[in-house]
Amino acid sequence: MKPFTDEDVEIYIQSKVERRHSLVSKAVEEVHKIIQQLTAEISYKATRFQAISNSGIHNENIKDQPALLAKWSAMLRGKRPFHSSIQVLAPSQFLITVPLRGLTGYRECQVRHWRYYTVHGAKLLSSVRDPEELHQWLEVEQFSKSLQQWHETDVNIEGDLVPAKVLIVFRELVEKSIISCNLSSKVTMLESFSSGVRVAVETSESQVEVELVPAVEIPTCWPEKARWPRCLKRWPSQEKVQCIKSLGFDLLARSNYHWQLCFSRAERILMEGLDEDGGCRMKCFRVMRQMKEDVWCAGNKPVITAYHLQTVLFWTCEKYPRTKDWRCFPEAFLRLVQKLHKCVSQHFLKHYFLKNTNLLKYANTSDLDLVASRLTVFLENPVFCLD
Repeated sequence: MKPFTDEDVEIYIQSKVERRHSLVSKAVEEVHKIIQQLTAEISYKATRFQAISNSGIHNENIKDQPALLAKWSAMLRGKRPFHSSIQVLAPSQFLITVPLRGLTGYRECQVRHWRYYTVHGAKLLSSVRDPEELHQWLEVEQFSKSLQQWHETDVNIEGDLVPAKVLIVFRELVEKSIISCNLSSKVTMLESFSSGVRVAVETSESQVEVELVPAVEIPTCWPEKARWPRCLKRWPSQEKVQCIKSLGFDLLARSNYHWQLCFSRAERILMEGLDEDGGCRMKCFRVMRQMKEDVWCAGNKPVITAYHLQTVLFWTCEKYPRTKDWRCFPEAFLRLVQKLHKCVSQHFLKHYFLKNTNLLKYANTSDLDLVASRLTVFLENPVFCLD
């Protein structure tokens, strides 16, 4: 295996990684401004939805919880600013969560029962399938306080909040708000093969595809099914574990019946301060992400996204927790790429918080095999592409 030099790495970072960071940061700011305007209009039309500026610590659902707000403020103090609602999956592919209003005091559901209805409310003879580990049912009675609108039949069937029905309401609001905000030249509705809401947003540099996802933010507890951390692990520290679990989780409306668990706040805290010991974890991640976008898995809708790479990074940090494991960039970087290659080749990447969830379960296997072959070529001759 021919090693690359420190000079190669620095040239690649300056010519590619830094430029990518600048372009994506600009796109994020432009998209955020447009979607903020759009969701503010949606919130004005329908009180169940909040503007994206109300995500996280600014969520109206926790404004009457001063202790929680103070704790969050203390944890985030000194951290780099970010838009908590935006996930950059690829330079032209964003996921933006839209916080829901009027659902507070969440508690886990203890009683299991079968559902015999379609998303349109018709009766079924056999029950709807159980959710996979990354998903769950959501009953309005799981909240100690809920707006009356969440009990209405446009989103509720037999006490369940049904994601598909929430998305129908949300899609109509998005379509109307694009017109009433005079955003038709900047925002276009896209056809979706699922129940999700996708729009194309025009920025000064390019077009960005955005999935808009209604989200129930649950900052007060950690889900029982996320049995994390695993025993006898040295990374992350116990102090950081407690911090992460105190931030709770979200439930996203991305399917018909079941709500998807999301740990974006926890993942952001994990990414913050990765290299407080002077290591090169973040440098490895940024270079790997750039190589993925340039060579291994390019395109507007890549089968491997930045989220997959972040998960690979977390697993590698857990397996190699010592400072000395992240001192030498070439060794650490190749170790990370080898982990990615193994996951892609086996079509298997475990979710970091839900160990029985395979993030590549529904990925196109032919696309994965193509990425695996390109990773093989790189590992045989690790050279950075500067073209």
